[in-house]
Amino acid sequence: MSLKEDAVRLHSEGYNCAQCVLSACGKYTGLDDNMALAIAGGFGGGVRCGEICGAISGAVMAIGAAQNTQGDKSALMIVASLTKKTTAAFRDKFGAVRCIELKRDGVPCDELIAFGAETAEALITTGRGE
Repeated sequence: MSLKEDAVRLHSEGYNCAQCVLSACGKYTGLDDNMALAIAGGFGGGVRCGEICGAISGAVMAIGAAQNTQGDKSALMIVASLTKKTTAAFRDKFGAVRCIELKRDGVPCDELIAFGAETAEALITTGRGE
């Protein structure tokens, strides 16, 4: 099963978008499922107030955890750059990054989750924040 398929499967089990993406990225982050699900628990629904999409939040958390910056300023800069790439990818594909706007436009959560997992994996494996 691919990473994005695993993320969508988690959604079918009732987990929020952020939980699905972060948990599915476990092979890159080193987080076990229970920890990933706990960390991302409050980020669904745009941090429960319609703001930044949970799939984006999950992808950004996964990118940060995978970089494991531990105070390394150059690694922190890479995470910042990869975060910008993540939000830009969502904006380019879906026209928005806010949950409330994405829902209003009828974008299904499964599509956002799959794209978030795929984007996180691509950025983590290339690891470049150019």
